[in-house]
Amino acid sequence: MTALLQRRWAAILAALIAGAGTALAFSPFDILPGLLGYGLLMMLIDTASGAQPLRSAFWRGWLAGAAFFLISTWWISEAFYVDAAAHGWQAPFAVAGLAAGLGLFWGVAGLAYRALDARGPFRAVVFAGVFCLVEWVRGHILTGFPWDLAGESWPAGSAPSQAASLVGAYGLSWITVAASASAALALGQDSRRIRLGGVAVAILAVAGLYGFGYARLAASVQAAPNAPMVRVVQTGNREEPQYTDARFQEIVASYLRLTALPAPRAPAVVVWPEGALPAALNDVYAPGAWTRTAIAAALQPGQTLLTGGFRVAGPPDKPIFYNSLLAVRDEAGVLRIVADYDKHRLVPFGEYLPMAKVLAPLGLAKLVGVGDGFATGPAPRPIAPPGLPRVQPLICYEALFPGFTRAGAIAAGRPAWIVNVSDDAWFGASYGPLQHLNIARYRAIEEGLPMVRATPTGSSAVIDAYGRIAPGARLDHGAVGVIDRPLPPALAPTVFERIGDGGFWIMLFVSAAAMIGRITQRRRSARE
Repeated sequence: MTALLQRRWAAILAALIAGAGTALAFSPFDILPGLLGYGLLMMLIDTASGAQPLRSAFWRGWLAGAAFFLISTWWISEAFYVDAAAHGWQAPFAVAGLAAGLGLFWGVAGLAYRALDARGPFRAVVFAGVFCLVEWVRGHILTGFPWDLAGESWPAGSAPSQAASLVGAYGLSWITVAASASAALALGQDSRRIRLGGVAVAILAVAGLYGFGYARLAASVQAAPNAPMVRVVQTGNREEPQYTDARFQEIVASYLRLTALPAPRAPAVVVWPEGALPAALNDVYAPGAWTRTAIAAALQPGQTLLTGGFRVAGPPDKPIFYNSLLAVRDEAGVLRIVADYDKHRLVPFGEYLPMAKVLAPLGLAKLVGVGDGFATGPAPRPIAPPGLPRVQPLICYEALFPGFTRAGAIAAGRPAWIVNVSDDAWFGASYGPLQHLNIARYRAIEEGLPMVRATPTGSSAVIDAYGRIAPGARLDHGAVGVIDRPLPPALAPTVFERIGDGGFWIMLFVSAAAMIGRITQRRRSARE
């Protein structure tokens, strides 16, 4: 196997297989044997040779990364077909450019690992450390784009996913990559003892994930009888390039009809998605606006509506736009805004333009959604609408970030639940919304908090603190209706909530120690 991977054609094919395999391990494909692609990638980089082994390692890593991101982010092309006449031609270039750009992270990881020249039984640990450290950088540079971290390939709510409550998605990524790389030792040229040991370590790691997960799920708790009732509204309204007045009224009516549906137990809170109504929140809830009056009529006395949208601040000649969530409450037939939250983590090139002074003159400012882009909201913190448990909003993209809710809890106290409003209608019936749902469920596991998720076209869900979705608590693409469920209970603070990525940094220390041991051994051998 090692000799074969030194051939150029075989290395190219293996890199594509490694990247595609790992991508297909994620939802909705869930081909978990694809996780062995991380081990194959380590073998590819180990066998990079020739006159420029570092260069070869970089390109092998880049090729695998490009294949991975081409599959895992293909769904972004759907956004360009919302206005196909104007932007459809851009879709293949955007997908290819994104895959090629993000693939650079894997290329850098390959180069760095090869430069360390790790050898012996512990190189799997070194590879996991280097790879996951670069993935952590991907999740933080600029705004960060932590989409499809290796640890999130396990279906959320499953037994292996429960380890995120200890070490978060980054720590679970380290375990996943280390297990895959250890298994790959069986195909190398090491001694029989090392090869068998690698397989044994991989089996023990996966068995440990399942064992801990089953034990945690066995101790799960049910919702209290007096838990507040939640209604999630999914109207099926697709994203459109333009909205006429008549179409705007139809959209408003669709939300009002579902909001006002009778129920055996009246919901305490109704959740609409991000961008539910295609108009500024200032206009929708302006005093005297027909929309404000209509929404008040659809709500029952004491009910609270959580809804996403954009709001405008600043002077008319220089408006400032925020992607926001409002909490509005019906108080004796009068609608009152009782809490608000402005999105803190913005989508680069979608909601704001990074390095605007450099890129704006190139015409890239046209990529952002409104005006010159959205302004960044304050650091995350939960809101406390009257009559409801404290809640941390996550607006769309913010659900990708491990520790986001934890940061809000440190700033203003632990919430009792998470609400995630998202506009996945941009991505149609692709697998993007399904992957987004799986990723968002990991935030519930990490924090030990239930999550209520609302999207216009799917997938909306009520998620418990273990990342699970009960039967009848989910609406997938194309479904129109409501989810009425009691709010699942919050758990005691998890290890991850207490120490954040501390467990992940301990794992990186283990990787560093393994590398230091290898360097020390080489120096000792050189002196002898």
